[in-house]
Amino acid sequence: MNIFKRIFKIGEAQANKAVDNLEDPITMTEQGIRDMKADLNKSVEAMAQVKALAIRSKNERDEHESKAKDYESKAMLILKKAHSGDMAVEEADRLAKEALAKKEEAQQHANRAAADTEKFDKNVSQLKDTIETIKGNITNWENELKTLKARVKVSDATKNVNKQMAELDSAGTVSMLERMKEKVAQDEALAEAYGDLAKTTKSVDDEIDAAADMTESKLDDDLAKLKEQLGIKKDEA
Repeated sequence: MNIFKRIFKIGEAQANKAVDNLEDPITMTEQGIRDMKADLNKSVEAMAQVKALAIRSKNERDEHESKAKDYESKAMLILKKAHSGDMAVEEADRLAKEALAKKEEAQQHANRAAADTEKFDKNVSQLKDTIETIKGNITNWENELKTLKARVKVSDATKNVNKQMAELDSAGTVSMLERMKEKVAQDEALAEAYGDLAKTTKSVDDEIDAAADMTESKLDDDLAKLKEQLGIKKDEA
């Protein structure tokens, strides 16, 4: 049936994680379940009709078997009457043959009805199996539909988030933020380098100034010159 082909396609798509290739997995699954329920109703109706035929065939079989037995009983009764002298032998034989012919005809009808009954009973059994299979499929796919709906919600949410992230990245926002982060890191490193350099330069200058400081020596020279101008000898001072 077409419905089973569609349902199996959905199952195959799920197994291969290719639900996106379907037009609408939820709608298709719901339609598939509705189709299976329609098939179930048709199967139940068909089984009821076949059951009715089986019952009718059984009744016909019983009826014709009863007739066959009745004709056989009548043939025996006629022969007994001829044997007891209540009926002419020739007439009894003729009527007994007619009764046996009727018995054979009735038995043939009974045999055909019995064959039909067996066939209809087999059809009923097959329809029962089909109905149980359809019921099981409906239950399974109704449960699967719940899972499928949940999966679609998660898939849609994930897809939307990923799409937003992709759009952000494509717009350059993420790249820009990464560049700004790198720039800040570079500025921090540069500032630290300048700080280290400033400390190093200051220490060297201090050492150089300390080593080249002539202030005290110049003051001593100036003092000596002033004393010399005043005529003050070094020893007197």
